[in-house]
Amino acid sequence: MNLETKYLGLRLRNPIILGSSPLCDDVDAAKRLEDEGVAALVMRSLFEEQFTPDSAEKFEAGFPSLQEYTFRPDEYLRQLEQLKKAVTIPVIASLNGRNPGGWNVFAQRLAAAGADAIELNCYHVATEPEAAGHDSETDMMTVLRDVVQSVRIPVSVKLSPFHTSPADTAVALDHAGCAGLVLFNRFYQPDIDIETLAVHPQLRLSDSSELLLRLRWLAILSPLVRGSLAATGGIHTAEDMIKALLVGADAVQLVSLVLRQGPDVVPGLLASLQSWMTRHGFHSLADFRGKLDLTHCPDPAAFERANYVRTLRSWKA
Repeated sequence: MNLETKYLGLRLRNPIILGSSPLCDDVDAAKRLEDEGVAALVMRSLFEEQFTPDSAEKFEAGFPSLQEYTFRPDEYLRQLEQLKKAVTIPVIASLNGRNPGGWNVFAQRLAAAGADAIELNCYHVATEPEAAGHDSETDMMTVLRDVVQSVRIPVSVKLSPFHTSPADTAVALDHAGCAGLVLFNRFYQPDIDIETLAVHPQLRLSDSSELLLRLRWLAILSPLVRGSLAATGGIHTAEDMIKALLVGADAVQLVSLVLRQGPDVVPGLLASLQSWMTRHGFHSLADFRGKLDLTHCPDPAAFERANYVRTLRSWKA
């Protein structure tokens, strides 16, 4: 049974990647994840406010101080070097920000420290009324081009689902040299305390219900882009993983599941994947990857507007 897949040009022994998270903060924990079967690791993000030349001026009210971040830039590089010495699987660095300028210099340092790839997380909540609808995409394209031109390792982009035209954005990134897309970034929403009249951040781990949005866009984008596709958010069972692969994902990124259940959940996922493949007569991931994407699905309308109409008509009081 061949579970190998290719992601960002990297050959992985199976499609399970540890997504960007604190789980790579400890080298021994990262080594255990490799031992349990994880095929690649994505480090937690280093933020633009930490590494760009004018980072001090970019801090806004409410931002943590530089001292509050887990890793400072030099510490992040040392952690990357230690991970590369401890594990044999690919280690992907993660940069998080929104503004062009200064990314390429630190990207070069990540490549020199041994990163196998870089994942760009262009997290942006557009609140400025004077900003045009395409400004976020333009900035993201500029950041991508700057980084791609400055390093020789593959660069991926972690997308938000809230673009006006995700397909157009994905194809434009693909043409600009993006080696892969990660669908989707989770937007953590603040909550309101009605007694203290304060706004508080909150962190809720994902569940399988979040997968549906990813499945739709993986199916739509799979025939359109040349680069790799990864699903992140909502992968909690082998069934979730199989669905993502069927609609075109090359890999899946796990975070919440491993935070809840620990690294020993991975072997069970892989065993269930193999069992399902055996039952359906598949010998490799290539035998079924993309079998239900928009161009191969027996009913492509299921991913388009017709699905909306059918869903509403299906409800009976």
